[in-house]
Amino acid sequence: MEHTVDPGPSKVPSFLRREILEKGIRQAFPVQTEILREGQYVRAVPFVLTGLIKVYAKFEERDLLLYYIQPEESCIMSFTAIVENMPSQVFAVAETATEAVLIPNSLVEDWIGRYPAFNRFYFHQYRQRYVDLLGTIQDLLFARMDQRLKAYLLEKARLMKTRRLHIHHREIAEDLGSAREVISRLMKKLEQEGVVRQAEQGWIEVLGE
Repeated sequence: MEHTVDPGPSKVPSFLRREILEKGIRQAFPVQTEILREGQYVRAVPFVLTGLIKVYAKFEERDLLLYYIQPEESCIMSFTAIVENMPSQVFAVAETATEAVLIPNSLVEDWIGRYPAFNRFYFHQYRQRYVDLLGTIQDLLFARMDQRLKAYLLEKARLMKTRRLHIHHREIAEDLGSAREVISRLMKKLEQEGVVRQAEQGWIEVLGE
């Protein structure tokens, strides 16, 4: 299910965006690059320019997708880890080739005190992720796995801006905290319903609602 809502203005003001671009460290991350891992102390907060970052957590050896970080967004979990001086509780991986500006923790701490707009931006990010996580919990408690799978594929196609996805059943299972065998069975069901078309070598075409 799609849970994202827009609780208010979220864009970084132009003056602050200039500061981020001028003083941050621009870095390119190839697809599947690990940007952050659980237990790691965070040294910088990523501000995404292009691409897509996947944030997930591990529960009893299973992965669970928490949310995506899109262009003009940042990672609230990294921000919180810096503010609280605590290790990361999540993993972050470049879902696509991604370009981001890394804001060092020294700048984060300085801008918290100097720029109210900086705090407002991250407060908005926090609210958005809170809504995302509530939606994930709701799905885990009440939604059938076939409903979650369908919503996952539709959201993935929207974020990737293509209905032709290159993704294996194992990866889908990891994101949804399920088993590959379950996903394979449900993909056949969705294909029979005309929601998807599967091809060889991991290609899936999302046909519609």
